[in-house]
Amino acid sequence: MKIRIIALGALAGGLLTAALTAVLYLANQLLNLPFVPFDLFNWVTRVLPGDLVTFGIDTMINIMLFLGVNVAESAKTAERISAVLQFMALGILVGALYFAVMSWRRSNGDRFAGLLVGALFGLPLAAISLAITQSDVFPVLSLAWIIAAFLIWGLALNEAYAHLVRIPEPEDEETRLVLRRDRRRFLIQLGAGTALITIAGAGLGTVLKRLEDRRTLAESTDEMVHNSEPGAESPFPNAGDPVVPVPGTRPEYTPVKDHYKVFIQTEPTLIDEASWVLPITGLVDNPQMLTLEDFKTRWDSIDQYVTLSCISGRIGTSLISTTQWTGVSAQDVLADLGLQEGAQYLVITSGDGFYETVDIDLIMSEPRIMFCYAWDGNDLPKDHGFPLRIWIPDRYGMKQPKWITEIEVTAEYQEGYWVERNWDEVAQVKTTSVIDTVAVDHLIEDGDQRRVPIGGIAFSGARGISAVQVRVDGGEWQDAQLRSPLSETTWVIWRYEWPFEEGQHLFEVRCRELDGTPQIEEQTDNRPSGATGIDSVEATIMG
Repeated sequence: MKIRIIALGALAGGLLTAALTAVLYLANQLLNLPFVPFDLFNWVTRVLPGDLVTFGIDTMINIMLFLGVNVAESAKTAERISAVLQFMALGILVGALYFAVMSWRRSNGDRFAGLLVGALFGLPLAAISLAITQSDVFPVLSLAWIIAAFLIWGLALNEAYAHLVRIPEPEDEETRLVLRRDRRRFLIQLGAGTALITIAGAGLGTVLKRLEDRRTLAESTDEMVHNSEPGAESPFPNAGDPVVPVPGTRPEYTPVKDHYKVFIQTEPTLIDEASWVLPITGLVDNPQMLTLEDFKTRWDSIDQYVTLSCISGRIGTSLISTTQWTGVSAQDVLADLGLQEGAQYLVITSGDGFYETVDIDLIMSEPRIMFCYAWDGNDLPKDHGFPLRIWIPDRYGMKQPKWITEIEVTAEYQEGYWVERNWDEVAQVKTTSVIDTVAVDHLIEDGDQRRVPIGGIAFSGARGISAVQVRVDGGEWQDAQLRSPLSETTWVIWRYEWPFEEGQHLFEVRCRELDGTPQIEEQTDNRPSGATGIDSVEATIMG
């Protein structure tokens, strides 16, 4: 009996929470009110132990890889689905507990109790949401909306209890049959009603979201045209290189809209340029309050083609992209601060709650480290760190804060966000090579011989690539052709033409750094320092 009541409570809680989620989402898209499921998820990932957060990330990526899903394209979608499922699970749990407690009290329903459970469910979530949300709606209005939504949810849960549970159960068999029919009828009505609300709310909210995304993308990509030199045939410095990428190789220069995205919240951080000022304080003689215009005009700008990769990527990763970065030398900025004795570190804080520490000695030894304000000749996209981020050559993205809001010069080292969560303290890029394509549909006819073009990328941070080799079916390693990179800090496109042979074949790739250091061939996990190992692809070659 109790199990049935708890199961009914879980069912009612799940149906009502699905409808609540859709209503909250629609209000978020329509009026920019907080979306509680995302805010809760963002808060949970901040307070959970680092090992548990990492386990969750690794599990999500492993599932996506097992299903053959592109991680770079789908990771955020999977994370958002996880946030909604987490919220749904909480609603199911509260529903089950409410039915259990009410049956234990031998109650047939109590509206005050429904309001109470709605308040107990909603108040903590409202507090979390208001503390972490990016909504610009007046907090009192946001609080009133969230509490009202959860109070209605509580009343609806109590109404479900009143229709589905009868204490005590009548002894008369005919009356019990009538009650069972009433319960079934109510469950059908509840399911249909919540389904209608869920589909309508989520559907309309999704339409509004897509329209906004298209508008934002159109605004950004209309201007995202790489600035070629006057009269140049191509904007890229390696335009005349004779090595042509094999069809199916990823683009040498990543369109900004396709650049991989990784950030610690379910949604990118939105910062208003008009109100953004960056304080640089601490052990300096000349504290600064810098605007975006200061960064654009006060120091000489520098441009650099950059390949950025994520430490969470596995062998053959899609979490890697290349574009042109524009900013100012971190050395130039530090020169104007007047560093005091003992100044050793920059503690950089981001608008999304991220933080990282950069060694000043590293900055002084590496003139390419920049405070970046533009990609592809235009302001940083809002979902890639606008208005300011830092770039450090030869480091994974986890060491490079976006949406920078504060910098403090200190004498004390402070572990960064992911270092605290047991990732590598240095996070130097691991050398990797990837097979993007075995172009069986683009065979090369050369007299009596046919060749299969194979292509991909190789990357070693700022250390360069001197050679790429391909092996087929465990045979001898053969040298591939290398296309000149866009810069010394980007990936290298490689090409190998293999003599045609029908059958099922295993293709493997490895590379060496510019100084001859070989890629690590031993297979290791991405945690804590980045994945190593040999990328391989099986392909069927038919005549």
